[in-house]
Amino acid sequence: MTEIKLAAELRTEFGKGAARRARRASQIPAVIYGHGEEPIHIVLPERETTRAVRASNALLTLNVAGEEHLALVKDIQRDPLLQIIEHIDLLTVVKGEKVTVEIPVVLVGEAASGTVVSQEANHISLEAEATHVPVHVEVSIEGRKAGERIHASDLVLPTGSTLLADAETLIVNFNEAAAAPEEAAAE
Repeated sequence: MTEIKLAAELRTEFGKGAARRARRASQIPAVIYGHGEEPIHIVLPERETTRAVRASNALLTLNVAGEEHLALVKDIQRDPLLQIIEHIDLLTVVKGEKVTVEIPVVLVGEAASGTVVSQEANHISLEAEATHVPVHVEVSIEGRKAGERIHASDLVLPTGSTLLADAETLIVNFNEAAAAPEEAAAE
């Protein structure tokens, strides 16, 4: 995971009108909270922030009035039609601290022929160090046959990560492909 640096400005105006003015000025309203401290209301540059948060669990280093804050994206509110970012909630973190994150599960390889692969879980909950959050967890399905299953306990987790999901959570299920209509008619 790469650390992305962004320059942020403190927000002094609040409310719907102030948020609209910030968005018109190509800025995204945001708030940094966590560790029992007072929330810090900021605005972020729209283009750089949109690029930075494309990756899930992006680690941001925010320079706010000369003070640096390390933060993870907790929530993004988007316009339902335009899909532009309207607001971001950021969670402040400290190097070495463990955080709970949802990581995408990526299937790699090809299952045996005649096997239908059904991915039952697209994300898995992990606990990882804030500065070493994995981008994804890879699951090899190479040569797997119908009737096999991969559970959360079978995953090879990145170093320093701990599985928080139930060990029996079904990740991938392998089924036999249905017979083609011509084959069924011939029988």
